[in-house]
Amino acid sequence: MRALQYFFTEAAGSLWRARGAALLAIATIGVGLFVLGFFLLLNANAQRLVDRWSESAELSVFLDDDATSEQLKTIDAMIERSGLTAGREYVSKDQALERFRADFPDLAATAGASGRNPMPASFELRLRPGARESTGAVDGLVTSLAVLDGVADVRYDRQWLVRLNAIIRGARIAGIAVVALLGLAAAITASNVVRLGAAARRDEIEIMQLVGAPFAYVRGPFVAEGILQGGAGAIVAIIALAGVFHLFRLRFGTAAAAILSNAGLTFLSLPVLVVLLIGGMALGCLGGYVVARRVT
Repeated sequence: MRALQYFFTEAAGSLWRARGAALLAIATIGVGLFVLGFFLLLNANAQRLVDRWSESAELSVFLDDDATSEQLKTIDAMIERSGLTAGREYVSKDQALERFRADFPDLAATAGASGRNPMPASFELRLRPGARESTGAVDGLVTSLAVLDGVADVRYDRQWLVRLNAIIRGARIAGIAVVALLGLAAAITASNVVRLGAAARRDEIEIMQLVGAPFAYVRGPFVAEGILQGGAGAIVAIIALAGVFHLFRLRFGTAAAAILSNAGLTFLSLPVLVVLLIGGMALGCLGGYVVARRVT
C-alpha cells in the first residue's frame, strides 16, 4: 500500500510539472475513447432498432385486381398450411386506400384522382417468432406464393432488414479500425508525456539505481503516471458522451421514441462504461510501461 501511495504521489507531481503536455495526452485519450463510446452508442441503438423491426416483420401478399374468390381461397389455404404465421388479415382495395390516405395525408388528394382506386388488395401476414429464425422456410413460402394465380407481388420485410444488418456490420468493422488507430495515437501521446517526466527526473532515477532501489520503485511512478492520464481521459470521454446524448435526446428524443416504438434511446450500460474507464487506464498504463522499460 505504501508503494502504491509513493507511485501515484510521484506520478501526480510529475504530471503537474508537465501539465500542459499532460492535458494534451488526456485530451487525446479522451477523444479516442469518445469516438469508441459514440460508436458503441450508435451501434447499440441501431441494432436495437433493427431487432424491433425484425420482431414486427411482416409478409405482404398483393393481389391482382381481377383475382377470383377461388384464387383467394387457394392463397389463404397455402398460408394456413405453412404454419409460419401468427395471424393474417385480408385488406381490401378500399381499406388499402383508406390506410394510404391516413398515413400520407399530403398525398390523399392524388390517390384516386383518376376515378379509380390504384391500391391493390392484399393479405397481411404476421410471422410467428420462431419462423423468423427459419429463413429458409419463409423464403420457400414467399416463392410458392409468388407463382400462384391471383398474386401480383409478395413483399417480405426481411429482405431490406438483411441489407440494413449488412450495413451495420460494415460500419462496425470500419469503426473498429478507426478506434484502433485512435487508441494507438492515445498510447503514443501518453508515452511521450511520461517520457518528458522521465527526462526531468533523470538524475533522481540514476541515484535510485546506484543505491540499488528495486526496479518496481523506479518504474512504478511512470506506470502510475500513464494510468492517471488514461483514467482522466476516460472520465472526460464519458462526461462528453453523456452531455452529447442528453442534448440529442432533448432535441430528437420524441422522433427517436416513435421510431423505436416508444422505447426511446438508451445510453451505454454501466458495464460498458466501466470497460471504457479500464480501457483508458490500460492505454495509459501501456504507454507508461513502455517508457519505464526504456529509461531503466
